[in-house]
Amino acid sequence: MPNMSDTRIPVGLVGVTGYTGIELTRVLAGHPSLRLARATSRSEAGKKLSSLYPFLSGPGALGEMGGLTVTQPDPDDIAGACKLAFLAVPHKTAQEIAAALVERGVKVVDLSADFRLRDKATYEKWYATPHTQPGLLAEAVYGLPEIYREKMKKARLIANPGCYPTSAILGLMPALQAGLVHTDDIVVDSKSGTTGAGRKAAVGSLFCEVSDSFKAYNLTKHRHTPEIEQEVSLLAKTPVALSFNTHLLPINRGILTTIYTRLKNPVDTEAVREVYAARYAGEDLVRVLPVGSLPETRHVRGTMFCDIGVVVDERIGRLIIISVIDNLCRGASGQAVLGANLMLGLPEKQGLPLAPLVP
Repeated sequence: MPNMSDTRIPVGLVGVTGYTGIELTRVLAGHPSLRLARATSRSEAGKKLSSLYPFLSGPGALGEMGGLTVTQPDPDDIAGACKLAFLAVPHKTAQEIAAALVERGVKVVDLSADFRLRDKATYEKWYATPHTQPGLLAEAVYGLPEIYREKMKKARLIANPGCYPTSAILGLMPALQAGLVHTDDIVVDSKSGTTGAGRKAAVGSLFCEVSDSFKAYNLTKHRHTPEIEQEVSLLAKTPVALSFNTHLLPINRGILTTIYTRLKNPVDTEAVREVYAARYAGEDLVRVLPVGSLPETRHVRGTMFCDIGVVVDERIGRLIIISVIDNLCRGASGQAVLGANLMLGLPEKQGLPLAPLVP
């Protein structure tokens, strides 16, 4: 039972057993204003969280969270105990749960893809399933604070951005907003650690299949494509179709995205870097690296940082953008907590000044 004098805001986590659920417990364990009051799982209900995740043991907040009993996902129970709920469930599953919770007055941050795409037909084409909540789809706020911070503060439902789209959108935004590059020849080449594939048992993500290897996958059909195109089209103020290509790295976590663009006019690397630094001035979670430095996944592992480096190939008139994030933290659970902070009137980065997990 929680301490009755505890003033922290109670929150729920629907889907505690996946990698995003695990990461959410890690972030929430150190949050001074949020308390995990419900954790749900259809397959693990009845167990203590500490039996699933031994790191949630010991005194203080860790032990308190570890002592929580996992329950079945019940909207009435969650609404009775929580002010906000995180949905760390597969796409399609989130639609009905989100609707039930919002109807009961619970704020929702959805980590699935169910509310990211504004157009119902586009969602149904790429995800091959009906969307049953078109009203909420129109209402949901895309949870990238560098673009939608003020709307996120007023939202009932936040659609947490995908991991690949976070890296691609943040990488492209300054160049598109400043009109530096053409919009008809953009190639987004992304590499992700294996946690991006989720925790489900699958041959393709087994250790012996991934270790000491490197492969491309889902070329021309990755479901994050329309999400990236949706947001960069809004930034460019014109429809953008781009080439999005994904690869699997033999590492646990991290995304490195290399973006190839064509410059409209000759410009050097220093000038482009100044454009990026100006756009992200005051955005503490985006670090624009000095000219001559390029980002690495190890420097953002376990953090909310997006590190960006730019290089101009003056010989062929290309701007190359390197964007690096941690797919589980900035690309999922940490970003979800940032969204919750904004929705609940808390300081944006509260509970999120996480140092990199190096080496």
